[in-house]
Amino acid sequence: MKKFLTATVFSLFLAPPAAMAAEETAILAGGCFWCIESDFEKVPGVMDVVSGYTGGQSDNPTYKTHTSGGHREVVRITYNPEVISYPKILDIFWRSVDPVDAGGQFCDRGHSYTTAVYATSLEQMQQAEASKAEIDAANLLPEKIVTPVLPAQEFFLAEDYHQDYHTKNPVRYKLYRYRCGRNQRVEELWKDQAYQGVPKADS
Repeated sequence: MKKFLTATVFSLFLAPPAAMAAEETAILAGGCFWCIESDFEKVPGVMDVVSGYTGGQSDNPTYKTHTSGGHREVVRITYNPEVISYPKILDIFWRSVDPVDAGGQFCDRGHSYTTAVYATSLEQMQQAEASKAEIDAANLLPEKIVTPVLPAQEFFLAEDYHQDYHTKNPVRYKLYRYRCGRNQRVEELWKDQAYQGVPKADS
C-alpha cells in the first residue's frame, strides 16, 4: 500500500531553533533527472536537489534495473518554504517539462521518463491537483496535462555518478540536452513562459 512520506525530524541538539532553516521536500519526475536537477539547483529557495528513482515495485533499483522495476527517474528537492512555496515549485516544474506527453520526455521514451508529481502530504496532493487544473482551465497548452499526481513512495538515491552530472561532465551534459531537444520543445510549448522561474536555464 502506498504511503505518504513522513516529515523530516530535526534534532534540537544540532542548532538552536532560531538558527534552523525550515525545510520541506518535493519529489518530481520530469524525464532525465540530470536536467531537472540542473534547472532546480538554480532556483532561489532551493537548498538541495538529488537524483533518484521512485514509483516502482522493486527494491533497491539501479540505473540498469529501474526501468524493469517500474520506477521513474525523479529528483528530490529540499527547499525553504519561507523563500519559495510548493505551488511556486510546481509552476516552475510545469514550465520546464512537456506535461502533455504521455510517452516520455523529448528524446527519452518509456515509462521511466514520463512526468509525475509525487506528493509527500495531503496538502501537496491538493495543491498539485489545483495547480494542474489551473493550467488546464487557462488553456495554456495545446492539450490537457497528462502528468499524474501520486502519493510519494520510497525514494531511492541514484548512483553517485548521476548526482550533479551537469557539473561533473558539463560538455557531455550540454550536448545531450541539446541533442535531446529539451529546451527546443519546452520553448515551443510554453513560448514566453518557458523556464519561467529558472535563472538562465541550460542551453
